[in-house]
Amino acid sequence: MLNIKKKDKVVVLSGKEKGKKGEVVSVIAATEKSEAKVLVGKVNFVKRHTKPTQRDAGGIKEKEAPLAIGKVMLVCPKCDRPNRPKFDKLTDGKKIRICRKCGEMIV
Repeated sequence: MLNIKKKDKVVVLSGKEKGKKGEVVSVIAATEKSEAKVLVGKVNFVKRHTKPTQRDAGGIKEKEAPLAIGKVMLVCPKCDRPNRPKFDKLTDGKKIRICRKCGEMIV
């Protein structure tokens, strides 16, 4: 089970973008050939050469590239510290994530 979801705030743990924080734009599920990846807003920009089309002039464009899900860690919205959340169930059976440092529920 993945502990990172869309619109979560995360911090990058390793690589050239180490220490940067951002919001998860999308989560790409794991396949047989690759592990799960996350696309984090305003982090891990790469340059792509694009051909001109009828709608776009083309040229060298910058866009966000996906990061391996193991290179990011969830940041608690209340205490603003990175942590590995613990999972618990509510009385109605719904699974929730809980911050290990402050004990607050992560929505």
